[in-house]
Amino acid sequence: MSVAVPFDTALQPRADGLRISASALRRALTAGARRVIARREQLNRINVFPVPDGDTGSNLAFTLSSVLDGALSRPAREAGALLRAVADDALDGARGNSGAIIAQFFHGLGERVGSLASLSPAQLAAAVRNGAEQARGALSEPREGTVLSVIQAFADALHQPATSVREWFDAALQRSRRALANTPNQLAVLRQAGVVDAGAQGFVDLLEGVADFISQGRPAARRVDDAHEDCLHGADDAVAADSFDSEANPDHRWCSECVIEAVDERLIDREALRGAIDQLGASSVVLAGGGERLRLHAHVACPGRLFELASGFGGVTQRKADDMLAQQRAVQNPAEVAVITDSGADLPAEWIERSSLSMVPVRLNFGAEDFLDKVTMHPREFYARLRGIADGESLPQTSQPTPGDFRRQFEFLASHHAEVLYVGISRPLSGTLQSAESVQSRMHGVALRVVDSGHASCGEGLLALAAAELAQSGADAATIASTVEGLRGDTFTFAATRDLSHAVRGGRIPRWAGPLARWLPVTPVAAIRADGTLGVAGILPGRRDVPERLAAWILRRLPPGNRWRLLVGHGDCESDGMRLRDVLAERLGDCEAGLVEAGPAVGAHAGPGALVVGVQRLA
Repeated sequence: MSVAVPFDTALQPRADGLRISASALRRALTAGARRVIARREQLNRINVFPVPDGDTGSNLAFTLSSVLDGALSRPAREAGALLRAVADDALDGARGNSGAIIAQFFHGLGERVGSLASLSPAQLAAAVRNGAEQARGALSEPREGTVLSVIQAFADALHQPATSVREWFDAALQRSRRALANTPNQLAVLRQAGVVDAGAQGFVDLLEGVADFISQGRPAARRVDDAHEDCLHGADDAVAADSFDSEANPDHRWCSECVIEAVDERLIDREALRGAIDQLGASSVVLAGGGERLRLHAHVACPGRLFELASGFGGVTQRKADDMLAQQRAVQNPAEVAVITDSGADLPAEWIERSSLSMVPVRLNFGAEDFLDKVTMHPREFYARLRGIADGESLPQTSQPTPGDFRRQFEFLASHHAEVLYVGISRPLSGTLQSAESVQSRMHGVALRVVDSGHASCGEGLLALAAAELAQSGADAATIASTVEGLRGDTFTFAATRDLSHAVRGGRIPRWAGPLARWLPVTPVAAIRADGTLGVAGILPGRRDVPERLAAWILRRLPPGNRWRLLVGHGDCESDGMRLRDVLAERLGDCEAGLVEAGPAVGAHAGPGALVVGVQRLA
């Protein structure tokens, strides 16, 4: 049985003074990381700079969770090796501006400590000074009144002589708290909102967790939400602002990140990369890491252009892009339940915005090139590229969002809402639902429900939209899930394609059917069955007037109903989609009708010219 002991007693006495062991350092950092994670919701509430998207706490929690699950979960013999491992894990898990800055701070610590097995207070102070310099150097436009100011105050205070680690660290913590309290005097947006900087508060929380361990040998048993409640004054009003902070660029709605790795033994040219990013006109740029591996964070108008630029400097992995406008809508949404779907659901942008529906992007690749559906590659770009693929070349492939994609979105929504409900693509059609469920099983303490829509494309979109509208009306997650499951049988998804070559090459239909389809002038129609599978439901003779004849075919198969919601998706054939929508809307009568360009989940298999119809019978 182990007994917790104060940090000072864990020091290694040596002739040259106090030494901090790797073991003590690991346990202290563990206490600090856990405190930040426990306070993530409070940090989200006061997040107003550089944009009020309410995710600083979630980003820091995600970053530090990677460290807790990695380097801090294993015994360490050398302080230098520990800090380098912490830096690597932080770089891998870094999310958002604040996460990237903290990752670079740890990188500076590890770089300065080198191979030391234990640290004197002076050596740790020098490492922290290096971390502060590197954190500041990671930003293209460093600002005072942010976490940088607090890190610098902490670094400066540590250079005082130490006779006791506890007194030495407490003095530095007090200096950091004063720097935190001063952040509203340095940034007008903080002063107007009545809050301190969220990233700076997160760093102080980290230090306070360490201080708890130094004084008690374990995290203090106090309520973390009692600390610094005065810093939360005005936070709700600040985050609920109707627009971006005036200092932020509203055109740069995409918080984008990727990891760049050196190739062919050539180090990444950091300054050339920074210059190229400046030419792109990005904001909130952070470059964390070293010459062999960098995490790039930036706010941009087009994530795809940023990732393409990054690929000129090395191999690019871990692409992610969060829509900060969508995050703001999620924060402002007063509903107790947040509803999210995947980008396999096709919905018009205005329907998504009015319902505060969130979306996690499906992954897409053309050969070795990776994209995020509807984020780094939009449907129009997808079909243009699809039309250019020659015979014999590989067709694009779609794959489900990674568990990390889901976890980031789920944690963010859970930090602002009591419950989260995910409506996913039909289980028999994709592994996406399983990926979400794998995250659900590991997210303890988060009220998360996963619902199989039993549909795809427009049908899935209609069910996700119904769920989001129920959430806005005040329904709880159990009621929403039950209602969506009941609506599955009143939702119908049909699809028609005039070019079967993509389905043949993609393996969706037997290869022998390709020549037959070319010789016979027919248009196959597919439908989602009651069990969520997709199958051929009929054949339209000929290939002319397909929208009108498809509408008539669908209307003959719909059950009686007085009110309907209709959504038509098209694969780069907008005029056909409009004709189909108009004919169906006229015949259905009391009907809300929408039109959307179908995404790659449809286009990769049905090709250009495909038409999709989602129809939902309303009570």
